[in-house]
Amino acid sequence: MPQRPTPAFLRVMTWVIGLCGIALLLGGGWLVAIGGSAYYVVASLFFLGTAYLLHRARPEALGVFAVLVIGTLIWALYEVGFDWWPLAARGDVVFVLGALLLLPWITRPLSRRSVADALDGRDRSVTPLKGHGAFLTASLLVAVAVAATSWFTDLHAKEGELPGTRLGAADNGIPEGEWLAYGRSQMGQRYSPLADITPANVASLKVAWQFETGDEPQPGDPEETTFQVTPLKIGERLYLCTPHQNVIALDATTGAEVWRYDPVIQGELALQHLTCRGLSYQSAAAAAAAGKQSGATTTPVAPATTGAPEGTATGLSAEGGLTAPQETAETPANTGGAPVDQTGGNTDPGLPVAVANARTTTCDDKLFMPTADGRIVILDPETGAVCSNAGGGDGQIDLWDRMPNVNPGSYYSTSPVIVAGNSVIVGGTVLDNVSTAEASGVIRAFDITTGDLLWNWDSGRPNDTQPIAEGQTYTPNSPNSWSIMSADENLGLVYVPLGNQPPDQWGANRSPEVEEYSSSIVALDIRTGQPRWHFQTVHHDLWDYDVPAQPSLVDLPIGGEIVPALVQPTKQGEIFVLDRRTGEPVMPVVEKPAPGGAVLPDRAAPTQPKSAISFDPPPLRERDMWGATMFDQLLCRIAFHALNYGGRFTPPSLDGSLIYPGNFGVFNWGSVAVDPARGVMFATPTYLAFTSRLVPRPNDRTLVVNPSQPQGALPALNENFGAPYAIELGPFTSALGLPCQQPPWGYVAGVDLTTGETAWMHRNGTTRDASPVPLPFRMGVPNLGGPMMTAGGVAFLSGTIDYYVRGYDVTTGEELWKARLPAGGQASPMTYRGADGRQYLLVVAGGHGSLGTKRGDSVIAYALPQGG
Repeated sequence: MPQRPTPAFLRVMTWVIGLCGIALLLGGGWLVAIGGSAYYVVASLFFLGTAYLLHRARPEALGVFAVLVIGTLIWALYEVGFDWWPLAARGDVVFVLGALLLLPWITRPLSRRSVADALDGRDRSVTPLKGHGAFLTASLLVAVAVAATSWFTDLHAKEGELPGTRLGAADNGIPEGEWLAYGRSQMGQRYSPLADITPANVASLKVAWQFETGDEPQPGDPEETTFQVTPLKIGERLYLCTPHQNVIALDATTGAEVWRYDPVIQGELALQHLTCRGLSYQSAAAAAAAGKQSGATTTPVAPATTGAPEGTATGLSAEGGLTAPQETAETPANTGGAPVDQTGGNTDPGLPVAVANARTTTCDDKLFMPTADGRIVILDPETGAVCSNAGGGDGQIDLWDRMPNVNPGSYYSTSPVIVAGNSVIVGGTVLDNVSTAEASGVIRAFDITTGDLLWNWDSGRPNDTQPIAEGQTYTPNSPNSWSIMSADENLGLVYVPLGNQPPDQWGANRSPEVEEYSSSIVALDIRTGQPRWHFQTVHHDLWDYDVPAQPSLVDLPIGGEIVPALVQPTKQGEIFVLDRRTGEPVMPVVEKPAPGGAVLPDRAAPTQPKSAISFDPPPLRERDMWGATMFDQLLCRIAFHALNYGGRFTPPSLDGSLIYPGNFGVFNWGSVAVDPARGVMFATPTYLAFTSRLVPRPNDRTLVVNPSQPQGALPALNENFGAPYAIELGPFTSALGLPCQQPPWGYVAGVDLTTGETAWMHRNGTTRDASPVPLPFRMGVPNLGGPMMTAGGVAFLSGTIDYYVRGYDVTTGEELWKARLPAGGQASPMTYRGADGRQYLLVVAGGHGSLGTKRGDSVIAYALPQGG
């Protein structure tokens, strides 16, 4: 009897399952050869067996595939338990193919009886409820039951409650409805005593007003152009800065623009980042008190030039003058990407002068704006005019003075400065991994009125803080402080989070001074700049584990006494709690063995510090690899074994190393929020693995990791000109661009700082804006941008990679409210009281270039309904 033609759908399924089997056999064989799981080889045999039986139109094909479904389920449960997303990656392809095999277009051809079957009475017909089809149906139903169980099982959640008020919050002299510094005060707590918004009413928050700054992307912007500002609220106004360095004053109650100032930034700049995290403020009362303490005169310094006539100040809105910036001559910048051979001292970068084309005034209160071309511009909060009684009459301070390797844009302060007495204390970001001839990471204090240099703390000469002479330069390429400092003026200390010396991943040539202070918190005397103490968070940092976040200062009841503490989050996930008077740990810190194996002549530190409060993730294993399907997960497993990995602090290598956590950081510049009345912390740990590979350099100028020279003056990142190796860095992702490590990748967590206990920890955020299909899967996503807490018991966060601002119950961590944002919210929210008596929540939605969130220019205020 002639064989009947095989139906088209059955032929397609035969080929699909057969090709899957071949792919699994090849990939699985490779994985076994390098020491990985044998599952994929075994699974390939079942795929191939099923394909063969389908080709023969045998109903036993469904039975063989049913065994594969059950076997896959058992293996998946063994590896990850009832954890839905890891289970899905292992079983989704198997389940979908199994379901397709039960369709009539498959079961009918498999049910045809041969002449032999008819003669002996055998019935080989199959349906989803009969024969081998019933076996396959049962296996799929078991898989559905396991999946359903996992949907209601959260293996990553920790439930508990934080304690209530135990201390009266310290009176720091700030009116309760104000926000006078980046972290509200220079204590860096990101906590407001306002209590109108509570867990009971937060769900009623609505948009009160929305303002667009008009700051749009421009040609020549670096990739990491970001709107990270946390505005100030002083009196009845908000003050903020934009990525392109405009300063804007808004009415805090209505959102109406009051004035705008454009500092007229120099032309092409060698920028790695373009951002402004915030402004700083000095009140007239604080300036007067500082003058009395120092015995200094308060007579205004005459400006060198008054610039434009009254009412025509550059960048002022209709309330203050012109809005169009004035043209200035561009100064050529280094465009070659190689080290700049300028180490001779006061090389003038041709900075614009703030008073030259702007309205000026004698300022009582003052705002301080760090600019991308290396200045601090000092403005009048009332009018936006430049202060003629500051900066020696120029209304600005030149940060390039006495700097080595002058290359405008390669150094500037992306973070707000510290104002203490009549001095302004400033650090700055230095280009990472571009060359070994960069600017200095020196920390300096300037007299606000005269602009004179008061002291300089240079980690290359750490005990010599007297101002260096004109014509001399600071130590090139020294560790810098790009993040936000804190200050305790009662103790007379400023707390500086320090980074690493570039190149970040190669440390063979570092000096003893650099080794001592890299990746440390340094307490400097506000008056003299002398180091009082320092605490190193990473020894011989080879991972770009800069201290990234503003220290939070809080008084804690520990051991029967109130301890003035400093809470320091780190990229590697530690929360160091130190006595801020001495730097001694308040919560225990131990040294743990760390992997060796650095490329010679470099070395790796044998131990690294670990705190009693730690969000250090467990080491990755092969079973922690993930993907959208079993195939990209298989490739991630192969990649995992191909990389050098011995746990946290695995050094970079020539073949490539897995760095976990990566330099994105468990914590970054957004820091944490602390409630001083409850002694608790709201944290937002993020977990992403990165890869790091050292690439030998043939000389000091050839590009080895960049395909071409970046446009204009932008630097060639990761080339490390002048070092023996460039560096290839990137997230550890699959062929589909998804993280190779399984979710969750982001959490919110509540910590009792008096005991060190993490009371609760929950997955946070969805994939709605980070996947091709906007599905809001609650997987727990990365966060960049800090939280804020209130006395009302609600915390707020907008930094997740989905575009939402969320409100949480501080006690339990429960998400109580969320609102959709028009762009990524990679900035820390703040809160204040308006002239109408309402408490407002303010969120900036502007996105983040290198994170890939949508760019925007929105400033959004939320409030409870009037009378609510």
